[in-house]
Parts: sequence; structure tokens; C-alpha cells
Amino acid sequence: MIAGGIDLGGTKIEAQVFAQDWSLTARNRWPTPRDYPALVQAMTEAIRWCETHGPAPIGISAAGLINPATGLALTSNLSATGKPFPADIAQAANRKIAWINDCRALTLSEATLGAARGADPAVGLILGTGVAGGVVTGGKLLPSPAQTGGEFGHFPLAAPPIAAHNLPFLTCGCGRQGCVETYLSAPGLSRIAAHLTGTRHSPETIVEDRATNPRFAEAWDIWLDLATEFLITLCLTIDPQVIVLGGGLSRAPGLTDDLTSRLTRATLKGFPVPAIRLAEGGDASGARGAALHALNEAHHA
Repeated sequence: MIAGGIDLGGTKIEAQVFAQDWSLTARNRWPTPRDYPALVQAMTEAIRWCETHGPAPIGISAAGLINPATGLALTSNLSATGKPFPADIAQAANRKIAWINDCRALTLSEATLGAARGADPAVGLILGTGVAGGVVTGGKLLPSPAQTGGEFGHFPLAAPPIAAHNLPFLTCGCGRQGCVETYLSAPGLSRIAAHLTGTRHSPETIVEDRATNPRFAEAWDIWLDLATEFLITLCLTIDPQVIVLGGGLSRAPGLTDDLTSRLTRATLKGFPVPAIRLAEGGDASGARGAALHALNEAHHA
């Protein structure tokens, strides 16, 4: 194999190994343990499984952040916050591992082998339980000394569309007010619909029934307005050639066309907009991005 990748999520751990041409040769899954010692042990087991397929770099993709100054984890869906998680895994497995945030892993995977292949710069954007992504330029992730580059969900929302739709500014899980994630995440879409209807609905129901339910159609229209304003911020700061969308909301029918149309109307008149595409890697993107990251780190060691 050329490299192995392990995608660590809140409910499952998935390990994948890749051949020289980056075709997937084997995969395995384990449930994600709830307590920390069992979590470290499960990650060690996943690493050992990868090692049975041959000597190669191994990377881990996971939600959350690792503080580069302390090595401690900050994550909302794993029992690892405040723990030296990567160091503990490396010690238990007795080997070097490469660590990468899951959204950055998807971005690297899609920019190297997926929907943004050859684009420079390329932006990956996850629209799911949270909002985050990454930036790849020159075939590499943009350097991020604090490891926070790509936490787009904590950009401030633009005030004009919030005021135009009479929406409240909400407190984000990060402690700040008015973050992009409060409305552009999947739970954020539910908050918009609840503001209009007084009742909470799942984002899946809103997306599925928007053609027949006027209130859901209005909620989706507001969400698109906010998303367009956010994309303008990305365009004016990063100027990506391609934006790749992943996460649950990315599966909404017609989303890429809707965003492209609105962005074209809203951006600086006469200037081109980035291509907006859906991620091609699916469940493979996180582990594949981790494997790519591991191989890149091995080459520069």
C-alpha cells in the first residue's frame, strides 16, 4: 500500500488502505468508544489493522482541533477534549502518525483526487452538523500555524441579510455571537424554519418538503441568501477556483446551481465566480485525505 488513513467520527472509526494508484484496497470499521482509554485503544487497533497491509505512512482524520502549543485536543463529539490525544495514540501504537482535521482532510482529498483536482486554490466546505473546511494551494493545504485555518463556521455572519429577514443573532457553541455556523449548519436551517413557523423541524424534512410547504421554501430561500453572503466573503479573501461542498446539506437537490446563480448575481459585476461542485469522495474522503496528509508529511520528514 502507499498509505493508510483512519477517519475518526463520533459513532464510527473507519480505516482504509490505498494502493499506489490511490484505489481503495481494503477498509474496516469499529464503533467509537465513549471513554478515553478505550478510544485510544480502538485507534491503536485500527492502526495495527492498517499495518497488516504493509509498511506505509498512516494518517488520522478527526473532527476538532489540536492546540499546537499544548498538544491538547478540543472536540465536541469525542471524549478527548483536554487530552494529548495524538501523542497518546502514537505512544500506544509505538509509531509516528500524521493528524489532520476532518474538514481539511476532505479538502485535501478532493483537491488532489476529487472534484477540485487541478484547481488552485481550492476550497472545501462542509455543511453539516457544523460548518468548516480548508484551503489547498499548490497541491498542499494552506499553512496554518494555529491549526484553525478553515474554521469558516466561526466567521461572523453578514448583518444586512440577518436584519432583512428579521433573524436574531445567536450565541454559537464557541461562545461568540453571530457565527456563520449558527444558521448555515444543518441545525441552523432548522433554526431558520423554527423562527418562521414556531415549530422545530429536521433539516431533512425542510429540504424534502420545500417544494410543497411555503414556509419551508421561505426558510430555504433565507438559508441561500445567508450562504451566498458567506461565499462572497470566501471569494473576496481566498478567490478560489473551485469550492467543493460536503456534509449533509450538500445533498440538497439543486444546491450547486442555486448557489452559483445567486453568487453570480451578488458578486462584483462582471467578475467570474468559482465553480461550485459536490465532493466526489463520499465516505472515502476523510480517510483518503488523512492518508494523503500522512504521505506528504513522510516525504517532507
